[in-house]
Amino acid sequence: MKPRSRQNRLSQLRGFCTTAQLGSISAAADKLELSQPSVSMQIQALEKEFGVMLFERRGPKIKLTPEGEGLLEIALPLVEGMETLPETFAARCGNPAHGELDIAAGESTLLYLLPQFVERFANDYPEVQFRLHNVTGRDGLNMLRADEVDFAVGSMVDVPDDISYRPIFTYDPMLIAAPQHPLAARDELSLDDISQYGLILPPRHLSTWRMVKSVFEQHELDYEVRLEAGGWEVIKKYVELNLGISIVTDICLDGSENLHVRPMGRYFKSRTYGVVTRRGKFLTPQAKAFIRLMDKDFFGGSRV
Repeated sequence: MKPRSRQNRLSQLRGFCTTAQLGSISAAADKLELSQPSVSMQIQALEKEFGVMLFERRGPKIKLTPEGEGLLEIALPLVEGMETLPETFAARCGNPAHGELDIAAGESTLLYLLPQFVERFANDYPEVQFRLHNVTGRDGLNMLRADEVDFAVGSMVDVPDDISYRPIFTYDPMLIAAPQHPLAARDELSLDDISQYGLILPPRHLSTWRMVKSVFEQHELDYEVRLEAGGWEVIKKYVELNLGISIVTDICLDGSENLHVRPMGRYFKSRTYGVVTRRGKFLTPQAKAFIRLMDKDFFGGSRV
């Protein structure tokens, strides 16, 4: 008969992986609906079996040891594979897709980029339980690390080491102004011309603000932010009212707006949107099917 620890290895590895992802035994216990001593015993059993320490314990905080990082890299795909075994087996057998799909995205991505793909996916896989999480980029990364979503869709500039970002879509920077704004009548526009007028920008903790600030500083130009407003639809509305001008990407423009639109690629970089995952994340068949709708070559032609 196999040792009892080996019979319980999947549960032990699940407890270990969840603790490693959340950085807390108590948080892992809450997520797994176990007691904190039970999760601690699972980790201790693995440490005894492998003869290594998996975590450095510093009071309430824990950190993976190098050996723990090595085990996590091996064990996480196995645990996730077991969790999604029914859906994977059904996909292999050609049965209709079942299961769940959770995607994190910001408001602009949910409004402008994803609707066509969500509609197609819902029609192709009506039995999949689908959830879209409207979150900021930082919260989306936290959800990825806690395995609360399958993947995120959005734009990234600085990619953390534990995160993978693959761009799919590219959008160009545009100046938007009311048709009656003085800039709308000019044939040529310089950044100095733009700096003379008040800007309407998203809140300063978002990447657009940082991008605009960086470009004006590089050209040693002062500028004024007249209004901070959350969401491109709100910004477009107040620009239409001639309360200021803005720099946006054309992801939010469909041509129906009452706006003067001018390309700004001379000064501002294009912006990419794509798939954001946790490195080593096992993607379910449902997640892969959705990603293929956005980019049929994302997995290099593999159907698995």
